[in-house]
Amino acid sequence: MHEGARLLLELGGIVLGLGLLGRLAARFGFSPIPLYLMGGLAIGQGGIAPIVTSEDFIEIGAEIGVVLLLLMLGLEFTGRELVASVRSTAPVGFTDLVINAAPGFVGGLVLGLGLTGALFLGGVTYISSSGVIAKLIADLGWLANRETPAVLSLLVFEDLAMAVLLPVLGAIAIGGEFSGVVLAATAALVVVALILAIGARHGDRISRAMFSSSDEVNLLTLLGITLLVAGAAERLSVSAAVGAFLVGIGVSGEAVGRARTLLAPLRDLFAAVFFVFFGIQTDPRALPGIAFAVLALALASSVTKLFVGWWAAARVGAGRSARLRAGVLLVARGEFSIVIAGLGLAGGVDERLGLLAVGYVLVTAVLGPVAAKIVDSRSVSRPGPRPVGEH
Repeated sequence: MHEGARLLLELGGIVLGLGLLGRLAARFGFSPIPLYLMGGLAIGQGGIAPIVTSEDFIEIGAEIGVVLLLLMLGLEFTGRELVASVRSTAPVGFTDLVINAAPGFVGGLVLGLGLTGALFLGGVTYISSSGVIAKLIADLGWLANRETPAVLSLLVFEDLAMAVLLPVLGAIAIGGEFSGVVLAATAALVVVALILAIGARHGDRISRAMFSSSDEVNLLTLLGITLLVAGAAERLSVSAAVGAFLVGIGVSGEAVGRARTLLAPLRDLFAAVFFVFFGIQTDPRALPGIAFAVLALALASSVTKLFVGWWAAARVGAGRSARLRAGVLLVARGEFSIVIAGLGLAGGVDERLGLLAVGYVLVTAVLGPVAAKIVDSRSVSRPGPRPVGEH
């Protein structure tokens, strides 16, 4: 068969399969991320129908997917919002970082991943999935609940922490010395602070200069700038994802809404390709061997997320049911856990990190929504009026 025809057939089958998996996930009210990962497992080495010619093409698409994920994340917040969120959420945010990275870090050491692998696994267990949680809040009608702003502020804190953690972990992954890691952390903090300051003061003017009345020109301009910044960041041994995140923060004003509308379909396509590619890199035959470790990590980190959500909601005066809702919302991990694991694998970390990340996201991305729906059904079925503070 002609090589080009084989490539088109494989890609067509993969994209169509993603569409069917996304429809299946929507039918049952779940995030499609676990299904995309399972799809990748099925067409990778050791799967039921390994692909032959399109893996390199999919890898490029996966890299673009990570860049677009972080760009869209940056577009969610303005510099002022991020600064305000960090100030108000700092006590809970730093506690969240410590106690939710701990299960992964300790587990990595126990499993023999080494210090570097343990640090990456700590990152995997730390960050909740903004995408899964946002969908849950919308689907369950929890947007107006008293605890929801506290949860969203915590997610903002986690997302901003990613901008610092990614370059630090990247420096660790390439085997940098301690001084190099410290330099990477310092540089990340300085760049993030600079971008926040510029975005807060001059974001509107920058956005007006970048955007025109033509959606075509806007899409090409923003995508081109993002890829250039991401590529430059990668050349400087800083994560390309961090560069894309900072570009997103720099866009503000009316341009933000237009940028989200233009980029959302591209983000969804290439993000799905990213999850499939990560699954392709994982041998499904090795998953049963780490099943116990995955379940232990999922259980331990779900308990710590419940604690953090409970505390965050309590700080805004929410009642017991609202605190429980905040806790279960944070259980789900997803896109950024996979991004962190992918960065570690690219840096030569033990390949078991990828296995653990896939299994862990599969479990928590299902466990979180199931727990949230159970809590919601109990709240709805409870007779009588809800106490004050529990909306």
